[in-house]
Amino acid sequence: MQHIAIMTKKLGYIDFILQRKKTIESRWYRSRISPWDRVFVGDIIYFKNAGEKVTAFATVEKALQFQNLNKGMFEEIVEKYGDGIGMADGEYTEFYQKKRYCILMFLKDPTPVNVPFHIYKNGFGTGCAWMCINDIKDVVAA
Repeated sequence: MQHIAIMTKKLGYIDFILQRKKTIESRWYRSRISPWDRVFVGDIIYFKNAGEKVTAFATVEKALQFQNLNKGMFEEIVEKYGDGIGMADGEYTEFYQKKRYCILMFLKDPTPVNVPFHIYKNGFGTGCAWMCINDIKDVVAA
């Protein structure tokens, strides 16, 4: 399976991924939404900033899922994986207090896309931040 991760540009995470400073992509959710139970070793994740073209990709080396999150679990995740995730402070803010699920995707071989490209998000919702697809060619904008 392939995936498209839509990132927040101001955080600069795609650059950090390409520089190998961020080696784990994390997603924190209130409910089990994509890519919960849909990301596996060997999958490809394409990265794009919101409103921009796809500019990078990486292969999933390992994936971990956590459920029924609480403060203790959050602190364990941050202590063990925070540097790879790129969590600057690791504080248990209101944002994380509302989350019950966490997915960690360990990245290998981050690579810039030779020719950046736009995608169609038709059928995924305009606000979606993650897309699970069979083939990137299915969503490349002409």
